[in-house]
Amino acid sequence: MNIKMPVLDKNFYPMIKALNDFETEVKKSGKENEVTLVVERSGGYNYVYTYNAFADGVNDELNFRIAERMAKTILWVVGGYKIYVSGSKAIYEYLKNAYTKQGIRAFDVEFMSGVYEKPFEVVWIEKEQIPKQKNNSVRVGGYLDGCRIGFDAGGSDRKVSAVVNGEVVYSEEVVWNPKVTEDPTYHYNEILTAMKTAASKMPTVDAIGVSSAGVYVDNKIMVASLFIKVDKSKYGDYVKNMYINVANEMSREYGKQIPLEVANDGDVTALAGAIDLNDNGVLGIAMGTSEAVGYINTNGGINGWLSELAFAPVDFNAGAMQDEWSGDFGVGCKYFSQDAVIKLAEAGGHKFADGLTPAQKLKEVQAMMDKGDKLATQIYQDIGVYLAHTIPFYAKFYDIKHMLLLGRVMGGKGGDIILATCKEVLAKEYPEFATLDIGLPDETNRRVGQSIAAASLPANN
Repeated sequence: MNIKMPVLDKNFYPMIKALNDFETEVKKSGKENEVTLVVERSGGYNYVYTYNAFADGVNDELNFRIAERMAKTILWVVGGYKIYVSGSKAIYEYLKNAYTKQGIRAFDVEFMSGVYEKPFEVVWIEKEQIPKQKNNSVRVGGYLDGCRIGFDAGGSDRKVSAVVNGEVVYSEEVVWNPKVTEDPTYHYNEILTAMKTAASKMPTVDAIGVSSAGVYVDNKIMVASLFIKVDKSKYGDYVKNMYINVANEMSREYGKQIPLEVANDGDVTALAGAIDLNDNGVLGIAMGTSEAVGYINTNGGINGWLSELAFAPVDFNAGAMQDEWSGDFGVGCKYFSQDAVIKLAEAGGHKFADGLTPAQKLKEVQAMMDKGDKLATQIYQDIGVYLAHTIPFYAKFYDIKHMLLLGRVMGGKGGDIILATCKEVLAKEYPEFATLDIGLPDETNRRVGQSIAAASLPANN
């Protein structure tokens, strides 16, 4: 069967194809062994994944690579600080070495330890000790009663809206510079100013909702690029509890405890889509500086998952492009972001002038696209092919009814080509996904929708 692959990235080996090929080889060997990986996060919530591998000693190298890629994927989809392994002592030993501060997954160990504030560990369990999967679904958003503040913390501008019974009565966008500022009091004062501005447009404040890039646990800032320049030793409770402290200050001013809910901006984008579509099971993927993802489950809640798919593998090819931050190869941020556009342009022989930023390089390719340039067209087609082969892999973890594609890469004619190519390849290669609803949200609705969605996050007291 002639499977459609990217033209400019000849070695792309989709994860879904790697898994299917692995399954076929394992069956053929006649020496199968059931392996279970369990990833646990706070609250005892976990994700259980069972699959058939080669028996130990048959093809350990491939066994290890598949186990490592799947453990990595689950870790960045759901989040966690503990991996349990059952069924293969060899795979257990391999993962145990990989997930140490000296191992190949040192970045993941440090990141997850920071998020969950617990040491990372890989633990052996016998088959009878495998736990049942324990899911978490928290209803968020859709609460529109009363006077609400919706705050959206972007990297270049901060947006705030005053929302009264679902109607935006005031909205503003203010340019700010959180990513280059070392003093966290700057961030605090800017956020508080935005909140007070929105509050002044309403008779009272009944709830505060915040949409922000990063990882949040119980409204605490665990990891966020907005504070990238702040000295880690100054983080402490001041940065971690910043939104909580701002809400407490507002509560003191109004003489009542104002409910607060902080959510990852990807989840809020998906929530805005769910409100707009009046349906659930929404996966939102924003292709910009990196790949940002959010998900509203089929019950209309969030799973408490990280959904940091920028670090989840999509390409099994060992020689795939390396992500400078995590040090890993073939992960989402190099396939669904401006980096993907740049990578494919250079693979097609395009030379960028020295000293251009990634954003300027993206604009250059978009300008080429506007003129109908053949290479630019191929770049966007290839990203559409990437996406088509990645959706069935993501669907192993997410129950997807609707997909929203956002971000700068999806802008203009290029975005239309990505969407059309993705749908065409899905229909041909993965007919079970041919009817999946994939679309681009209307820009104006998205801006206002995002602020209403953020404001709707907390339930009233």
